[in-house]
Amino acid sequence: MRCEVCGRRILGRPQKVIIEGAKMTVCTACSKHGKLTWEEEPKPKTIVKPKGPRQPTKLVTRIAQEAPPPESAFELVEGFDSKIRQAREKMGISHEDLGKKLNEKVSRLKKIEKGKMTPDNLLASKLEHALKIKLIVPTTEEKTKEPSVAASRTINRELTLGDLIKLDKKEAKPKADKEEPAAREQS
Repeated sequence: MRCEVCGRRILGRPQKVIIEGAKMTVCTACSKHGKLTWEEEPKPKTIVKPKGPRQPTKLVTRIAQEAPPPESAFELVEGFDSKIRQAREKMGISHEDLGKKLNEKVSRLKKIEKGKMTPDNLLASKLEHALKIKLIVPTTEEKTKEPSVAASRTINRELTLGDLIKLDKKEAKPKADKEEPAAREQS
């Protein structure tokens, strides 16, 4: 160990002194410059309890068991955001209370109410049970006729560069035909 004042190797026991307000470990020769000796205070041992995952409430556990399958057989109703907000306000529950009840983040619930985020099926079913509203409905499949291949090519097709070149060539031919007779007459 070296002296923090002179830099020499400390022989024997190092001295702990305060020199001009700074706590230093110095040799015996430099300890005369210090005014008071100080002792290191033992650091109190802190016991850190490992934080496990939060235990879900009975409501969350029951809803997770009853949640609809994640298949695309269900969809959210239109205007789910306003429906959630109205039901929450009708029950007189704050965002914080609802978040605690559902074991969800308040910011996530606020985003869902503003329509910036759509809830997954599990959260939607939690909201349904907590607010006593209907958010998840079976999907309604509308039967649509698939257009024939030829019709889909003409209807749904966008213009390509090749199409533009062909259009340009078609427009250029009639002009060239009209100019040729005029040029022949002049010569």
